[in-house]
Amino acid sequence: MAVFTAQWFQAFLPKPLAINHATRLRNVIGAFIGIGLTALSCHMWGLHSHAAVWLMAPIGASAVLVFAVPSSPLAQPWPVIGGNTLSALCGIVCVHLIPDPVLAAAAGVALAIGVMFYARCLHPPGGAAALLAVLTQADWSWALFPALTNSTLLVLAGIAYNNLTRHSYPHIAIAPAPQTTGLSRFRDGDIDAVMARFNEVIDISRDDLRAILQLTELQAYRRQMGEMLCRDIMTENPVSVVFGTELNEAWALMKKHDIKALPVLDPQRRVLGMVTLTDFMRHSGADRFEDIGGRLKALVKRTDSPYSDKPEVVGQIMQTGIKTASETDHVVELSPLFSENDLRHVPVLDATRRLVGIITQSDLMRALYHQRAA
Repeated sequence: MAVFTAQWFQAFLPKPLAINHATRLRNVIGAFIGIGLTALSCHMWGLHSHAAVWLMAPIGASAVLVFAVPSSPLAQPWPVIGGNTLSALCGIVCVHLIPDPVLAAAAGVALAIGVMFYARCLHPPGGAAALLAVLTQADWSWALFPALTNSTLLVLAGIAYNNLTRHSYPHIAIAPAPQTTGLSRFRDGDIDAVMARFNEVIDISRDDLRAILQLTELQAYRRQMGEMLCRDIMTENPVSVVFGTELNEAWALMKKHDIKALPVLDPQRRVLGMVTLTDFMRHSGADRFEDIGGRLKALVKRTDSPYSDKPEVVGQIMQTGIKTASETDHVVELSPLFSENDLRHVPVLDATRRLVGIITQSDLMRALYHQRAA
């Protein structure tokens, strides 16, 4: 048959795991502690209550998920607790309704899967819990102890251990740095649509998948762009002004150097804001198209009187809270900074947060073009 291709046979081969030895050891120790605490607590409870079974075998499989793959949607607290407990109930129901043990076993596992789907708590060990309930002819109390009790204690141990070892559990989706998001041309709806095409349970959350795709895209851009940094393409020592620079002086500087933005600095050359051509237009009332030139002249004209009903210095019209970049930032990281914030100029700072350069959209596009053409 055509299905038996080389790729089909390769699917049987073990795939490498992208985790280091320290993480593997962490997982092993976590499973030991989790099962140990669960077993000890339930053993003491079982002795006190004279329960015949105090630790169910499927909880071992649950421990693999909780401690070895805590980011899996199948390993989260509700799937563990709800999946095992509801599946145990499904097995018990089949014990009472179906006399034939073979049919009861098959029905118990199938019913458990269906219930877990609709309860949004799909958990592979739940199938084993349902089967074990049938094989042991469990009564109704078995769903409470050991199924529910084992699962709850294991989840509590998982919460404590994973978070103490700096792994979020319940899992919180990977949060890519804000500057990576602008690189992505896909949206959540696109991911949902593609995942829906598989029509299968994919053992990764949509949020994690989105973050992985975004970070992978950023990594690919970096590989293609080499190691070009902001300091490699910035204009050094850009023309700048201070808070008290008069508007007529700032306007003259922009015309003289044919630039459309001026960083506004404090005495230590730290950026206070940015004044742009747009700011001049806005404060001159450029929303009215008649006599724009006249209103601009009136705005930048110095007022000799100590009292003025219009702005006189750049500090009165500048934009604050502007986006900046570090001279050691990778050029690729600037793309979303420009696109998401509709920027035309980005000041570049050194390690002491002082202005050392400025990058325009043209600078960025020129760098990207030359690098791709190289």
